[in-house]
Formats: sequence, C-alpha cells, structure tokens
Amino acid sequence: MERTNWTDIEFTLQGLSGYPRTEKFLFMMFLVMYMVILLGNSTLIILTFLDPRLHTPMYFFLSNLSFLDILYTSSFIPSTMIHFLSEKKNISFTRCVVQMSVSFTMASTECVLLAVMAYDRYVAICIPLRYPIIMNKALCIQMAALSWGLGFLNSLTQTILAVRLPFCGKNVINHFVCEILAFLKLACTDISLNEITLMLGNVIFLFVPLLLISISYIFILSTVLRINSAGGRKKAFSTCSAHITVVTMFYGSILFMYIKPKSKDTASDKLIALCYGVVTPMLNPIIYSLRNTEVHDAVKKLTVRQFWKKG
Repeated sequence: MERTNWTDIEFTLQGLSGYPRTEKFLFMMFLVMYMVILLGNSTLIILTFLDPRLHTPMYFFLSNLSFLDILYTSSFIPSTMIHFLSEKKNISFTRCVVQMSVSFTMASTECVLLAVMAYDRYVAICIPLRYPIIMNKALCIQMAALSWGLGFLNSLTQTILAVRLPFCGKNVINHFVCEILAFLKLACTDISLNEITLMLGNVIFLFVPLLLISISYIFILSTVLRINSAGGRKKAFSTCSAHITVVTMFYGSILFMYIKPKSKDTASDKLIALCYGVVTPMLNPIIYSLRNTEVHDAVKKLTVRQFWKKG
C-alpha cells in the first residue's frame, strides 16, 4: 500500500469533544497545574545552581528530573489547553510526531533517572564512607547523560517505526494528546513489529529500572534496620522517603495505564492518562521541598538575599 505524503495527513484529537463545559473546567485546572509545574521545578533548578550546599549528586539528579518534567509537560499541556477551547481540534502529522517523540523521550529518561537516583541513595546509606569517591562528579554526569541518551534512543526507535506506517482512515485519535498507542491504532496495516518493540521497550525501561530500584531499597532497608539508634534510622529513611514517594506515583500511574485492559477507552481512562503526565511533575518539587531541610534552608537563604538587595 502506498504511503500518504506526511504533509497531507492531519489527525483529530477527540479528547472530551462531547463535554464542552468539562473542557473549560479542565482548561482552568491545567493552567494552574502547569504554572505550578513551571514555578516549582524552575525554583528547584535555580536553588540547586545557586546554593553550594545543594551541589551534591542527589540534587544534581533532582535538577535533571525537574528539567525533564518541564520539557515533558511543555510538550503537550499548552497544545492540549488550546484544544480545550477550540472547536477544531486538528493537529498536523509533524506536530503529532514531535509531541509523541518528546513525551516518549522524557518518560523513558525518567524511568532510567529514577533508577540512577535509587543507586545514589544506596551508596549514600550502604557505603557512606566511600560515597564521595564513588559518586564523583564525572560519574554523575555520565549517569545523567546515559539516562538521557537511552531515553532518546528508545524514543527514536519507536518514532521511526511509527512514522513508516501508512494512514488512510479518518485519523481520529481517541485521546487528548498524540499518545503512541492511540497513534498506532490508526495505521491501516499490520503493527505487530511496533507492538513487539513497544513490549521490549516496556520491559527495558519500566520493569528493569523498577527491579533495580527494588534491589537498591532491599539493601537500604537491610542496612537501616541494623542501625542501633532510632534517630539514625529516621535520618536514613528521611533521605529516601521523597524518592520512594516519587517512584510510587510515577510507576503506579504508568503501570495502571499500560496494564489495564486495552478494550476500555472511557473518558475517565483518558483523563487518568492525561493526569498522570501532569500530577507527578507538579508534585515532584513539592515532595522534595517538604522532605528536605536543605531545600528549606536554600529557599530562606535566597529570600533573605533578595530582601537585602531590595533594601
């Protein structure tokens, strides 16, 4: 079958087209959430850059996570908000592919980055005396670069396989965004190869990092339980609690969306799929700010510095 020219293809994002009042409410909700995402994650990046006490591996990886969340949400939230208020919800083939590729890169990168952060906590708690030697600046940069590189490679592979498919139907995407599974369903040819590569990608980027995170925390828990003082155990747990919370939210929402029965494409399922890409990036900086006294001190220091400048 001859493939249609990319410039001739447009997709319609169905979203909640039958619920205009709900879409207006969602517009306001996502506007507020997006502002919180930009403000919270940008603040963490700025604090990490300005405060020398935050020049540690944990906050280096956290700043990468914050930057990733900004890019991830910016790839789809602004266009989704526009579609909430528009009667015409079309998107060009090129814009759809770019949106899908960027969001897929960020999601894949975050899976690896969360495993890297778990390894950082393992070294900090289980091998504290060697922590400065093992988690040196060069290794941290290499691990962050590896996370971004693997995420980009996974997205590039899936994107190349997806854009080769012919589309010859109405091209109505039953979603708010160009999500890869909804995109592939519109192809008028066999997508077995795409499904196999997606399954392999899910194993590599979802289950392998989750397994490594679980192993890291088994060793961490074993070490913490051997600490005699209650204060020492509490301090050790507090350094991991924020990361555990973020991992639980991120993997819980993704596993829910990709393991649920594929036959269910209800409005609630689409809302949950959209929200898991918004709520987690919004809560990440809040969780780390609430759980870490270093961030509180950095905020106070920056506030005092700005006060004296104005004075």
